[in-house]
Amino acid sequence: MKAVALPVIDPARCTGCGWCVAVCPPHVLSLQVLGDSRWGPKRSVLDDAQGCTGCALCAVRCPFDAIAMRRCPTAKPAQP
Repeated sequence: MKAVALPVIDPARCTGCGWCVAVCPPHVLSLQVLGDSRWGPKRSVLDDAQGCTGCALCAVRCPFDAIAMRRCPTAKPAQP
C-alpha cells in the first residue's frame, strides 16, 4: 500500500529520543548521529519513503510534536 501522507520531521524539535523509531511498524525511521562523531546528538530521519505506510504512529507517539504528516503530492484520494 502506498502512503497518502509521509512523516516530516522538524529538526528543531526532534530530540533523538527514538520513540518514533521504536513504534514504526515498517521500520522506515532511524536515528542519525549529527556531526562526524559516532557519539553525540541524534535526530530521527525517514530512511525509506517508499516503505512508509503513512500510519502516522510516529507522529502520534512523538512527545515533542516534532513529526507532522504531509500529504504526498502524487497521492490519490481513497475510493469509497
